[in-house]
Amino acid sequence: MLYYALIFFIIALIAAVFGFSGIAMGAASIAQILFWVFLVAAVATTGMYMLKNEKDNEDDDDDAT
Repeated sequence: MLYYALIFFIIALIAAVFGFSGIAMGAASIAQILFWVFLVAAVATTGMYMLKNEKDNEDDDDDAT
């Protein structure tokens, strides 16, 4: 049990070093940029999927007549 306490203490010290330095702020800004990039990619992909399905449905309607 003391072994796990020591491991968690070391992890806490490492987290404190990263948290109290500028690394945390840099990581947060990178995460924010990646969030917006992936959000735009998700919206674009959804839009292209909807347009493709709309076009496929129009082609299906032409076959029925």
